[in-house]
Amino acid sequence: MARQRSFEAQLARFSFLASYWTYRSYKAELLPAVNLTGLLGDFNHSRVATRNYETGQVNYVDNNSLDNTLTLSVDQQLPLTGGTVSLQSYLYRLDQFDYHETTYNTQPFRISYSQPLKSYNELKWRKKTEPKEFDKAKRVYLEAMEDVSINTTTLYFSALSAQSDYRQSVDKVNDLEQLYQITERRFKLGTVTKGDLLQLELSLLNTRVAVNNARLAMDDALYNLFSYLRVNSYDSVRLTAPSYIPDMVMNVDEAVMKAFDNSSHALTQDLTLLKAQQELAEAKSLKGLQLSLNAELGMNHTADKFSDAYRHLQDNEIVGLTLSMPIFDWGVRKGKVMVARSNLELARTQIEKENADFRQKVRRQALQFSSQAVQCRTSERAEAISRERYDISKRLFESGGLSVTELNTSMQELEAARSQHLAQLRTWWSYYYTLRRYTLFDWVTGRQLDANFESLLETK
Repeated sequence: MARQRSFEAQLARFSFLASYWTYRSYKAELLPAVNLTGLLGDFNHSRVATRNYETGQVNYVDNNSLDNTLTLSVDQQLPLTGGTVSLQSYLYRLDQFDYHETTYNTQPFRISYSQPLKSYNELKWRKKTEPKEFDKAKRVYLEAMEDVSINTTTLYFSALSAQSDYRQSVDKVNDLEQLYQITERRFKLGTVTKGDLLQLELSLLNTRVAVNNARLAMDDALYNLFSYLRVNSYDSVRLTAPSYIPDMVMNVDEAVMKAFDNSSHALTQDLTLLKAQQELAEAKSLKGLQLSLNAELGMNHTADKFSDAYRHLQDNEIVGLTLSMPIFDWGVRKGKVMVARSNLELARTQIEKENADFRQKVRRQALQFSSQAVQCRTSERAEAISRERYDISKRLFESGGLSVTELNTSMQELEAARSQHLAQLRTWWSYYYTLRRYTLFDWVTGRQLDANFESLLETK
């Protein structure tokens, strides 16, 4: 229920959706893009400056014109080289109203290519990082679902313990009321002292107060559980402790291996290293000579009529090389390279430390889990012994063979044993789901954890 209805589950779904659409956008960038751009109805009635090409004199003349431009292009980025190839078709119309002239300029076919020869290729690096980011998003979603299981386990056993404490308090009140009546009769017969009677009455009064407090604690714990599940009606719910605890001994090395293979931890470390390497490559690309090649090949023509604009097309070729060379920058670029190189070494050191910490965390969790089943059975047996001892003590007290102090001791031992058993059960299930979260593996069924990610994309 929590995996389907809780707010945390919904937040995990929306977080995955954001990562999914980010990855989809990246994939779309690798495909050809078809674009239509234009300038329509650009009317210009103003005074513009013109220079006489013979005398150099500048005069202001009237301009009364209308521009219209349309460009259809197909653009493709090349991740391997970082260049961009573009196929375009261009149409331009100029209306000069003062001269009653219309001019068309067309390029029905133009192919261009732009290639940085020494620069940072962002798309090449994104081709390395984006698939890992999306794979990480899937694993983070699975881990979030296991976090939901851990939180639900905690809330369930808190409510279960509170409900158990309340019922045990009610049963204790009923027992003490019955025993108090028996003690009153024995006091009248002179077989018990006034102190014993007062001690039992005090225990009864304290237990009645505890019943009220236990009921309030139970209401709060049930509310916390079922509000997490987003369930409104739970008045008649009676929680029970899980009776089945598999006797499992975890292979520590296998758990560590699956944790590094399956969890988001390894991908996070890979991405950290890749991004540090990416920053170093970007800083290095800014040093020295910068070159960029631009080439264009096509056909064009200018005419007074639209029907003539696509006739007698002429060649149109442009090739150019752009360069930029920093002469002296006071060590700015060198400093950026040194910073990026230091950050890369820092990232490697942090990754080594975090891997060691993560390995130890998984090892400790696997060892604790392996011994917890024995703890659960031991506490279950202790609860059964305490209950049997309490029943014997109650019968002995009724027959006069046991003091009030000894009876109270057996009651307290039963309460402690019951609480301890529930606490050990809670610990086992917490260890189990925590280990699942680290390894994204179900150790009971022996299956890899997965989710129907396609269904997460459906609009609800």
